[in-house]
Amino acid sequence: MKYFKMVELYHSATARQLCIDNTPPEDVKKRLIALVENVLDPAREAYGNPVIVNSGYRCKLLNKAVGGVDDSQHLSGEAADITTGTYYGNKWLFEYIRDNLKFDQLIDEKNYRWIHVSYSQGRNRMDVLHQ
Repeated sequence: MKYFKMVELYHSATARQLCIDNTPPEDVKKRLIALVENVLDPAREAYGNPVIVNSGYRCKLLNKAVGGVDDSQHLSGEAADITTGTYYGNKWLFEYIRDNLKFDQLIDEKNYRWIHVSYSQGRNRMDVLHQ
């Protein structure tokens, strides 16, 4: 993990506010490391500027609190919502990931307000969505 720290992948203001322990178990940490090494670090390297993780791992209680779906890949440590802080940066990052990296799902959220990306150590569907 070159550009990201583990804590960035599970830190949550909502969890802190609601006193939810969102610390991932070891198996989830391994999946978060795979997500970083295969998608987030290479994307950050190519972008050349900071990339912020808005949401990474979510325990069940936190996922419910933020309105996440029951089968969210955030629960297993396979997904992160990321942003560069700008529309153009997010669009560039989305297109870079789509065209150059292996991923399971890549979602443009709300016209590039942020990007959802997931990576599975099993089968990666290369599923691209715009919401």
